[in-house]
Amino acid sequence: MADPVFPAALAGIRVLDLSRVLAGPWCTQILADLGADVVKVEAPGRGDDTRAWGPPFLKGGDGADEIGTSAYYLAANRNKRSIAVDFATPEGAALLRDLALKADIVVENFKVGGLRKYGLDWESLRAAKPALVYCSITGFGQTGPYASRGGYDFVAQGMGGFMAVTGEEGGGPLRAGVAMADVTTGLYATISILAALRHAERTGEGQQIDISLLDTQIACLANQAMNWLVGGVDPGRMGNRHPTVVPYTVFKVADGAIIIAIGNDGQFRAFCTEMGVPELGTDPRFVSASARLVNRDAIEAEVQRLVADQPGLPLIDRLVAVGVPCGPVNKVSEIFADPFVEARQTVHRFVREDGAVIPSVAYPGKLSATPATMRSPPPRVGEDLDSVLRDWFSDR
Repeated sequence: MADPVFPAALAGIRVLDLSRVLAGPWCTQILADLGADVVKVEAPGRGDDTRAWGPPFLKGGDGADEIGTSAYYLAANRNKRSIAVDFATPEGAALLRDLALKADIVVENFKVGGLRKYGLDWESLRAAKPALVYCSITGFGQTGPYASRGGYDFVAQGMGGFMAVTGEEGGGPLRAGVAMADVTTGLYATISILAALRHAERTGEGQQIDISLLDTQIACLANQAMNWLVGGVDPGRMGNRHPTVVPYTVFKVADGAIIIAIGNDGQFRAFCTEMGVPELGTDPRFVSASARLVNRDAIEAEVQRLVADQPGLPLIDRLVAVGVPCGPVNKVSEIFADPFVEARQTVHRFVREDGAVIPSVAYPGKLSATPATMRSPPPRVGEDLDSVLRDWFSDR
């Protein structure tokens, strides 16, 4: 008997997406993956800023680069519909207000107060639709000393302490290789929207969500933040070392480098036994996590000596077999060649009507009853105006 087929988790939910670049589009792509009807509002002609952030650009069905459809844009805009509206015009602003009042959720990332003159701000829309969930994503929040500033991921990583704990010991400031302040803000925005939507469904009361890159970056300092708040320890850069777990870093092997991430005493003893030095697991200097932390340099030197002449992949297989967490240090190309990616259906390929193939990294959560779906590739600028007007204003 086949499993029952349920509607998508957010089927019937309408989202008006007034955001651009990454944090907002990342949030709305998740909502779209989970079944919401997301209408992305773009500037006529040029669209989202990130459409031009290339190369690389998508290759069309004829094999030529599509200027204006960059890999960056494609990363955050699948499963959406695009309309091109100039809301600086009275007609455009009026249309978007009408769409906002048909929506369950509005997501925007304009500067504080930037939408008020168009009647698209929270206060104006709430007065007409009290149940609306309205998410405002900014660099520094709706209040506070920096509210009027524009914000970018790079700035948030620097101001939020992330770059102080990222990079080699003794090195200079280093941002993450992915826009982590943007991505994590998009995730927190999605979580907040779903909580607000649940509240609105129960009570009929909508609310504004005020979420910023800097708030999120500070929150994502996680244990490093608590090291300061609890212990007065101002953490610094440690390269690949962990501040409190040892040995937990990258080690050189005969043919490159691998990660060994030993998180408890049992794993440490298993490592020592597998490497033929069980006595190391009971050495008073290393027998406990706190002892290994105090004697970090000594134990890391021992581990490095033990693995230096070992080929990486066979060593990983041996250690995994005895329960020691470890793995390779992959290039991006190497992880996409890993059998994990095929087995977990990590990559989906859309085939557009003109024959263009558009790859996409699938939503990672595997929901057993209401899975995320890959329904449509990222849209061209403004291609869906007619269908959106038909679907959202069916009573017209």
